[in-house]
Amino acid sequence: MDEPSLFGADAEATLERGAPRAPAVSAGGAPLATRMRPRSLDEFVGQAPLVGPGGTLSELIRRDRVPSLILWGPPGCGKTSLAHLIARETESVFVPFSAVTEGIAKVRAVIAEASERLRATGRGTILFVDEIHRFNKAQQDAFLPHVEDGTIVLIGATTENPSFEVVGPLLSRTRVIVLQALGVEEIVQICSRALREERGLASRALEVSGDALERLSEAADGDARRALNALETAADLASEGRIGLPEVERALQHRFARYDKGGEEHFNLISALHKAVRGSDTDGALYWLARMLEAGEDPMYVARRLVRMATEDVGLADPAALTVCLAARDAFHFLGSPEGELALAEAVIYLAAAPKSNRTYVAFSRARQAARETPAEPVPLHIRNAPTRLMKELGYGRGYRYDPDEPGGVAPQSYLPERLAAARFYQPGEHGGEAAIAERLRRFAELRRVVRSGAQGGREAEPEPEDQVS
Repeated sequence: MDEPSLFGADAEATLERGAPRAPAVSAGGAPLATRMRPRSLDEFVGQAPLVGPGGTLSELIRRDRVPSLILWGPPGCGKTSLAHLIARETESVFVPFSAVTEGIAKVRAVIAEASERLRATGRGTILFVDEIHRFNKAQQDAFLPHVEDGTIVLIGATTENPSFEVVGPLLSRTRVIVLQALGVEEIVQICSRALREERGLASRALEVSGDALERLSEAADGDARRALNALETAADLASEGRIGLPEVERALQHRFARYDKGGEEHFNLISALHKAVRGSDTDGALYWLARMLEAGEDPMYVARRLVRMATEDVGLADPAALTVCLAARDAFHFLGSPEGELALAEAVIYLAAAPKSNRTYVAFSRARQAARETPAEPVPLHIRNAPTRLMKELGYGRGYRYDPDEPGGVAPQSYLPERLAAARFYQPGEHGGEAAIAERLRRFAELRRVVRSGAQGGREAEPEPEDQVS
């Protein structure tokens, strides 16, 4: 779930300009990340092109002209905080809504109230939907007419790519705002403010070493909430009011890199690994492999993708690449984790360092296209299987010439239907093992030309055992 809402089950449903504000710290003791939400655009850290002076969103907020928005960004970058600021700075009634805990019935009730409010008072309603990607297509469609006729201004927050997770009609009626993960310096700024402000940790008079704050900010992976949660834990672990590296490391315990095995980041990382291999960058490939494994990716998924890389990007430039990747898969099955992960690392290094060729991939794509688009030509008679006397009488296999008996081991015959006789699907490159393949194929072609010109004969061969049919 994205940033925790400030609105509990018993909280008021709206925030209006000029209304009394809740205390900075709830009676129950809100987490530090909640207490330190920015109270104005001036306190908002990060996303300067959007909310800085003259920024797109800050101008829309200042003019009270905020349209329906989809706020897309990683966890802890400020999506929910930004929605709360819009609530404070506009004349509209703000209604928070969670796609995780509430359903379509609540949507209908909110829409009905917003419609009545607009009719009676002329005031608009901002409906903030946290985790909007968790709504299915039908639920998202329910917003469409009300966004279009202006009954509500919809602000949705999501960590997932809206192109995949938000229906097209709703996307066309909203403006997608992309928020970036916070930088280390911005996380340091947020944590420093938490240490010196009363609503934060100022009352504890903590002393924090610079390297500890730097380490915590780096480990947050651009997530302000994660950083503040870790800072609060480190404060609880501090002895004699000092937070050093040991306290930070204990608070972090384990750094879980931002990752979702079913979401966009999963595909971003495997794409990075694939492209680093394709670009022959062993260091980059190893880094992205490590990122995926550390985040909990299934090693067998990685092994399958490595096999794909061996066939798609290395191919016959180094046929051993496929063997190495299959061996790495088997080694992981045999050893398990973490020892088996070294076999995957070895395969990644081998693939990255290998000569590259996609000619097999291209050749098969061309052949498949021909198979789909060319009329289904019958198999030429001379290469048909002829296991019975009747088939032989019908001409099956007649005229076939046994290549090993021909001069140079090449017979002057075609193995394609007549319509495709001139097709050339596979065109080997000049790198690695494919250079030798290219030379052999050129030699075969020349031998066929010589044999044809000399009209030399050969014997007809009996069907090979694998050609027999039962």
